[in-house]
Amino acid sequence: MDTIASTDVGSEQAARLLIVPSALMQLTLDEARVVVSYMSPRLYKTGTTFIKEGDTGDGGFMVLVVKGEVVVESVTVSRTEPLTIKILGPGSLIGEVGLVDKEPRSASCTASTNLYCAILDRPDLEKLLLEKPQVGIKLLMAISALLAQRLRDNARKLRLYANLATVMQKEIDSFTKEQ
Repeated sequence: MDTIASTDVGSEQAARLLIVPSALMQLTLDEARVVVSYMSPRLYKTGTTFIKEGDTGDGGFMVLVVKGEVVVESVTVSRTEPLTIKILGPGSLIGEVGLVDKEPRSASCTASTNLYCAILDRPDLEKLLLEKPQVGIKLLMAISALLAQRLRDNARKLRLYANLATVMQKEIDSFTKEQ
């Protein structure tokens, strides 16, 4: 893995980014500081893929982007080349599902610039839960709320897709009847 331990990631900056709306705004700044104290600073060089779709061997970790950008990609059913899902910047959380479950990663994440971030791995999350249970529980509740919002967004997209597919099928049916 192309990483460099870095002290350039300021813990105060990471704590402030952890509570922005794109991350875990349910935490107070003091709680975010506690969480960050369990995180490790990391620098990924441009072009480094630090999460690989399908990977189960990384032990589980979550990334808080402090500085830089990440391209999130996935290979869909009918494609051989990855499809860019989104580009994320400072304040974004990546890999929080992999932090809490042991299932294969659902997308690949590549640093599109030098990426300064803070990493929370599963052993450090477990340590946080033992040593600071109130903060750990609030962190897990905030992650749960973030995941619930993503599920709701996906459900809306699926409804939109289903409606679009129905309209398209009606158009196809009408076209084939005319032939």
